[in-house]
Amino acid sequence: MSNLLTDAERESELKPLLDAGWSENHDGTAISKIFAFANFVDAFGFMTRAAIHAEKMNHHPEWSNVYKTVNVTLTTHDADGVTMQDIKLANCMEGLVA
Repeated sequence: MSNLLTDAERESELKPLLDAGWSENHDGTAISKIFAFANFVDAFGFMTRAAIHAEKMNHHPEWSNVYKTVNVTLTTHDADGVTMQDIKLANCMEGLVA
């Protein structure tokens, strides 16, 4: 089982993601971001690339796609909140759009 983020990890690891457009839900148990792309093909390509990484990590996002947007929510269900697994996947997703 993964551990929830410590206060130090929230500052050092989560804060940069919040600065990059991610947000925490009302009780801090998940982080979310809406990614916007030029078109559906680019959005779906992002999801495909992210899915490969998520599968390798065995850590899968909650997400949806409507035309050129992908709405992503990350949480670690067995920890009831945000863990380093979520941070790693979020950073991976950020790298896919950089």
